[in-house]
Amino acid sequence: MNAEDTSTQMRHTKIPLPQAVVFYCAQFSIKHVVISPGSRNAPLTNGFVENPFFNTYSIVDERAAAFFALGIAQQQKHPVALVCTSGSALLNYYPAVAEAYYSEIPLVILSADRMPHRVDIGDGQTIQQEGVFGPHLLDAAVLKPDVAHATNRLLASNKQTYFDSNPSKEDVLALQEKHQKHNIAELQRILLLACTCKGPVHLNIPIEEPLYEMTSKPLLLPKATRVKKEMFDVDTTALITAWKQASRKMILIGVSSPNSELNKAIYQLLEDPSVVVLTEKTSNFTHPKAIDAIDCLMAPLELEQNNKEADLKPDLLITIGGMIVSKKIKFYLRKHPAAKHFHIDTTRANDTFYYLSQHIEAPANLGLEAVIKLAKTTSTYQEKVLKQYHTYLDKGKAYLNTIPFSDLAVFKRVTSALPPNTHLQVANSSPIRYIQLFDLPKGTEIYSNRGTAGIDGSTATAMGAAQINPKQTVLITGDLSFFYDINGLWHNYIPSNARIIIINNQGGGIFRILPGEKDSNKYDTYFETTHKRDAKALAKSFGLQYKRVKTAWGLQRTLMSFFKRSNTAKILEICTPRKNNDTVLLNYFGAMANKPNKES
Repeated sequence: MNAEDTSTQMRHTKIPLPQAVVFYCAQFSIKHVVISPGSRNAPLTNGFVENPFFNTYSIVDERAAAFFALGIAQQQKHPVALVCTSGSALLNYYPAVAEAYYSEIPLVILSADRMPHRVDIGDGQTIQQEGVFGPHLLDAAVLKPDVAHATNRLLASNKQTYFDSNPSKEDVLALQEKHQKHNIAELQRILLLACTCKGPVHLNIPIEEPLYEMTSKPLLLPKATRVKKEMFDVDTTALITAWKQASRKMILIGVSSPNSELNKAIYQLLEDPSVVVLTEKTSNFTHPKAIDAIDCLMAPLELEQNNKEADLKPDLLITIGGMIVSKKIKFYLRKHPAAKHFHIDTTRANDTFYYLSQHIEAPANLGLEAVIKLAKTTSTYQEKVLKQYHTYLDKGKAYLNTIPFSDLAVFKRVTSALPPNTHLQVANSSPIRYIQLFDLPKGTEIYSNRGTAGIDGSTATAMGAAQINPKQTVLITGDLSFFYDINGLWHNYIPSNARIIIINNQGGGIFRILPGEKDSNKYDTYFETTHKRDAKALAKSFGLQYKRVKTAWGLQRTLMSFFKRSNTAKILEICTPRKNNDTVLLNYFGAMANKPNKES
């Protein structure tokens, strides 16, 4: 039964604008709605909750709610709605809005607001809500308030600009009709944009009291324009010319969802000896001939005395997908520019390397079809690069067998213990970088908030994604990221098969790898932010199983049962030594390049 079938069998808010908002969300199949409590948003909340078409979630903390919605949208590739009350509640959405913008994830922000004449006169929970998300939106709509609802309250204000004096009933209804026509057009325009493009949109909804009145007689609203299937006119003329001229072609794949059509296209291109494919774990692409641990190639290449950087320099660079984690490949491709750089994607093209030639606006597999058909180039490019890469890996394996208990050792152990077909969410900073260095089990899907690459919201995003992805959800996070997003667990939607792995190295361990002063009071307090906190009490407060380990033997034993079925979700906190993780990692890269070990 769809939303239209049930519209006359349920209750609706009496207020026209929020009723229209709910109606058009249903029309555009925006099924998932994440609501944070409040009074001003009561008409929206009642409208969504009363309608059986919607799946509604109640999450108190707006920041966590927004990342939770982001996780749902990340998985289903369709807009998710967020509903909040007026005032500072809306501002708490901003980190997730920025992430959605740069990760190209569709969100619909529905913020309840005071009437325009009630803003900046001293009313509580009232701020300037229009335009608060600045440039981090696809678009926003300025909706006009209902004047036929609570007209007497409207006329009581000397700040309202809609009527000069006591208006007639006809005057009120005429203006209401004009406002409603504007609002219907704007709602359809913005929601259509949310469904056809990738990113966040904002609808700010002025509402006057009384807020809780309901009716069984809905407004007669026009149906929405149906979403049309996107058609692509792909111009690959320049790409074909550049491809024919290049004997060294590099394809770099950033953040991408699992995509069988793209996989098929890349498989075919890897049969060409002039093609080198660099991938990251967040690309969700693997192949025996692909280099999927980029820093295991780039870091030792930088360190080798007989530097072979020129052997990697491409004539042609093709990028696919979103953000790139590896700083080393970014620096390299800026230092050694290709003659041409093409980016193939339906939306944004980032000029990451400063010499983007063309953005081919199409799905990557369609953009690559033109060059797949071309004759293979005689070249030793792929052979040489892969040989160097595997030489480094082989040297690194010998070193890995000797390392002490550390972050690197933990990631080696955890990645090998993950069950096949895992839905893996990885927090930013150290975890997303360590995870790049190791193979993952077959069928693993990996996601990370790489749009802004912040540590906030990783837990909430994972829990939201777990509502959609049928695979077991595993979140690998750092201690600061986990404690930062405690409220990502403050709700009733944690699946029993969810698993959270916290790597607790007592602070921001990544700062020890970066250049700068170490082990001073200033550094410990303001950079690494050392602490002695653990997650045991938090796990108990959220009703989750908890295990803490601090040795390799303890980790190995715990991992044997950690992923097995249970009645509640589980947290595994792995405590690693704070001061030797950076040395172990740098020595790993040094071993690949035959460099002597650095001392702790």
